[in-house]
Amino acid sequence: MDVASTTTATSSATTTKAAGNPVLTSDFQTFLKMLTVQMQNQDPLNPIDSTDYAVQLATFSGVEQQVQTNQLLNSMATQFGLMGMSQLAGWVGQEARAAAPVWYSGAPVTLSPNPVGTADAAVLVVRDARGTLVSREDLPVSTELYDWFGADAAGDPLPEGKYTLSLESWRDGELLQTDPVEYYGRVIEARGGAAGTRLVFEGGIEVPATDITALRVPQG
Repeated sequence: MDVASTTTATSSATTTKAAGNPVLTSDFQTFLKMLTVQMQNQDPLNPIDSTDYAVQLATFSGVEQQVQTNQLLNSMATQFGLMGMSQLAGWVGQEARAAAPVWYSGAPVTLSPNPVGTADAAVLVVRDARGTLVSREDLPVSTELYDWFGADAAGDPLPEGKYTLSLESWRDGELLQTDPVEYYGRVIEARGGAAGTRLVFEGGIEVPATDITALRVPQG
């Protein structure tokens, strides 16, 4: 269970979201007007397929959600700047979610994939510390948590080490985009410095505190 996430209702996040809603509403109204004009001016002998309208609506909805998420993340960055080391000390021993390199040591790693909303296929791409491709793995087209067991292309366990994970979103055989993959890593240390507070995951993976999008109690 998550004990904190980007949906935490802090006062500053609420203020930011409230300020952004009129813009999003205005943009959505403009989008609907453009869609209406498009429908009115389409070729009656070659009308636009209804699927294309669905894709346009889904794409706009995804952009709208991403804007809201960015607003919340900006609010979190402000809150982290006000937090002291004593508060961050409570994070040690917890599992934090972030898009960062993964230290694989044989145990499953819990991923939080976020494929494009219009995708019909998703592929996890795994590269080692040298940037060499070691595996491509089909994932469900879902935002549900996924346990990655660290297998190579032949299905054999990967050696212990640092890996970079990315997610390819595909539709009708065409690559839509590639995004980093967030995962849950155990926090073993919190460090302060000129560059700001950084959390250290197992394997020495360092992540800026402002990049953390969720916390949860250790699983298992």
